[in-house]
Amino acid sequence: MDMDYKAFERIVRISVADYTNRAALDQVVGPNEVYIVWMCKTLQNWKALAATPLPDNRYFEITFNGDKKELYLDAYQKESNEATKF
Repeated sequence: MDMDYKAFERIVRISVADYTNRAALDQVVGPNEVYIVWMCKTLQNWKALAATPLPDNRYFEITFNGDKKELYLDAYQKESNEATKF
């Protein structure tokens, strides 16, 4: 399977929505509600950072390994946000 921009974007949205809906007990997220913060292709691999509008402070890193034709989804939860002045 060759992966292009639109195909990877669709897979990211569906994968994050599916993961979120399995993890959330009372809220449902559709693929169109997933927003992609950043996405790129390097050599044969794709990578994206995504999030949902849910207040769970979760964000996702999705990687498509073009050599193995495998998709990896890592879920993270923001722990803190601190400002530092210089």
